Amino acid sequence: MTATTAEAPPPGLRVPKRRGVELSLLLCAVLISVFGYADVGLARTGAVPPDTARYGAGLGALALLAHLAVRFRAPYADPLLLPIAVLLNGLGLALIHRLDLETPGDRAAPTQLVWSTLGVALFITVVVLLRDHRVLQRYAYLSMATALFLMLVPIFFPAVNGAKIWIRIGGLSFQPGEFAKILLAVFFAAYLAANRHALAYTGRRIWRLQLPTGRVLGPIVAFWVLSVGVLVLERDLGTSLLFFGLFVIMLYVATGRTGWIAVGLLLAAVGAVAVGSFEPHVHSRVEDWLNPFASIEAGDGPGQLAQSLFSFAAGGMLGTGLGRGHSVLIGFAAKSDFILATAGEELGLVGLTALFLLYALLVARGYRSGLALRDPFGRLLAIGLASILALQVFVIAGGVTGLIPLTGMAMPFLAQGGSSVVTNWIIVALLIRVSDSARAPLPEPAETGIVVPVTEDVR
Repeated sequence: MTATTAEAPPPGLRVPKRRGVELSLLLCAVLISVFGYADVGLARTGAVPPDTARYGAGLGALALLAHLAVRFRAPYADPLLLPIAVLLNGLGLALIHRLDLETPGDRAAPTQLVWSTLGVALFITVVVLLRDHRVLQRYAYLSMATALFLMLVPIFFPAVNGAKIWIRIGGLSFQPGEFAKILLAVFFAAYLAANRHALAYTGRRIWRLQLPTGRVLGPIVAFWVLSVGVLVLERDLGTSLLFFGLFVIMLYVATGRTGWIAVGLLLAAVGAVAVGSFEPHVHSRVEDWLNPFASIEAGDGPGQLAQSLFSFAAGGMLGTGLGRGHSVLIGFAAKSDFILATAGEELGLVGLTALFLLYALLVARGYRSGLALRDPFGRLLAIGLASILALQVFVIAGGVTGLIPLTGMAMPFLAQGGSSVVTNWIIVALLIRVSDSARAPLPEPAETGIVVPVTEDVR
């Protein structure tokens, strides 16, 4: 099974840019977010919050600036990527504001709005300054070294909630691993694109799996093992799982061999059993996952996972309505790890399904942009970036619903977390750039002065 490349528009064909569609969808996204913000106020106080207009104007201004950057610098980009990101970010701000009303001493929505503004600013910077995604291929090993450095730095800082993944300097804190995942995707895409034939057609065959030579596979496996080992030392098993999944997916896409999926699942299972058995912090999460109601039976009240399950159950099909739930009882992680429980309780199964469909559409459009590209690096980069979002949603949603043990990651765009929201905006910017290259029509040969040779298929 191999990925097929979609046909690019032929030279001279007029391709619709769809910027008007994007602007209309952005307007809908802003209005839905503002309606959610106002609905929270109506539920809590019986009146529309006085700053609703200011909130809508701020979110609308950010969306308009991002749209103008795309309109003038990436005119053929996918028209759905930016509106989905704005809608998810806006709904996240409304949900965090709703939880802020229950915790007056810990207001996170204003800080999240600042981080969102920074994320949109970086989105605009990437779209404007990065004219060709293939430029990133030149910096593969620099990306690798920088990613490893970012993962190593938090080891020298105190642990927060059992994991050493944060850097705190004064009142400022951020998570370097969030930025490392983009750099890792760039490195994997560049290395696999340069060695894809050697990875697929050389080496020794063991049973039904053809292994590449150690000279080709060795460097990327060594770096992957080193990065995952560092994350295990930091007790950041969620990011470790994300990096492992990203590596396996991109290796499969580069080689087209399904055997890598089987090997990846086997190694993931072995690693999960080993770490879950011997690492105390992870072992406690596994125990909570296996018996989420143990604390209730012991008379200590519901734990976070049990309270999350109660929230989903209380939401039912249509939810209790924004501002009318009790998911704040989950505790300190209600605005970050468990914000999906708030969405499930107050929006119900219907609203939660809509959120998952938005994420699925965002990932699918990223995959579509990658498959439409001719260059292997761009294809792997787009699929890798979209896979990061897909893996995060799966790991987080699986954790808070009891499908898999909790990992402590942040839901893309939705949850509180400055590093996360900034990184996700950069990912969307790179997908915008890739989709612009994929949808843009090829120039006429006469305009470029390039003679297109006629080749024969000699297979």
